[in-house]
Amino acid sequence: MGQQIETDSQVSLEAAQNNQSTLIAVSVRGVSKTFVSSRKIVEALHPVDLEVATGEFVCFLGPSGCGKSTLLNIIAGLEEASDGTVWANGKEVKGPGTDRILLFQEAALFPWLDVQHNVEFGLQQMGTPKRKRKEIAQRFIELVHLKGFERSYIHELSGGMRQRAAIARALAIDPQILLMDEPFGALDALTRDRLHIEVESIWSQTRKTILFVTHNVREAVALGDRVIVFASRPGRIVGEFKIDLPRPRNLEDHNLVDKAAEILQVLKAGILEREEDLRGAIH
Repeated sequence: MGQQIETDSQVSLEAAQNNQSTLIAVSVRGVSKTFVSSRKIVEALHPVDLEVATGEFVCFLGPSGCGKSTLLNIIAGLEEASDGTVWANGKEVKGPGTDRILLFQEAALFPWLDVQHNVEFGLQQMGTPKRKRKEIAQRFIELVHLKGFERSYIHELSGGMRQRAAIARALAIDPQILLMDEPFGALDALTRDRLHIEVESIWSQTRKTILFVTHNVREAVALGDRVIVFASRPGRIVGEFKIDLPRPRNLEDHNLVDKAAEILQVLKAGILEREEDLRGAIH
């Protein structure tokens, strides 16, 4: 009888997960990460619980070493959690998958290929016929405003154009979730502001679920439906803010600036708490 109840409960749980899969893109359940070496043990990520709705744009905000990129890598399937589970699109994450694409600060494009063939690369690996992958690549090249640069090589592009090409390559294989790890961190302020507009436009047209890691408070508020604030050592969530400002958003808008200032206070409190803990450990 006990075994029957357990089986029924498991079936009910799986049914609930399947029903939620259309609404919940990412579910993080008690996920932690500890790095162990011969010299020390570092708790990089304290247990985290988080759910991201399908089509939601969520920004992870925090100082260096707070575990936000570690969590992104775990969701991508590039790192294993020390404890807990991650579910993406109704399936437990066991490794990388084409439903989740990770974009880094560096565009990581192939320098021996031109823009057209960089964007086609993932489609080629998936076995997409040549004519079809050319059509798909062209559509996304136009979406990121690189039409006319199809035959340009990577060294011929600006930093912002390289990131747009990387975004087009990611979108071409039609992932359900885009994971973006400080993709604009190395760019100048003007280029970054332009790419904010580009990414918001792409998101509004494709309605992909986006998880976006940043150190920049205003960037997080400008882009996100929700901002998750992390503190460091151990990395942990210390705040969550719903951003209900109308889109498109202007970085200089006083409502955006006020919301950024509110979030900054929580971010600073986490940093001060960490500094006090360090001082206490020294004394």
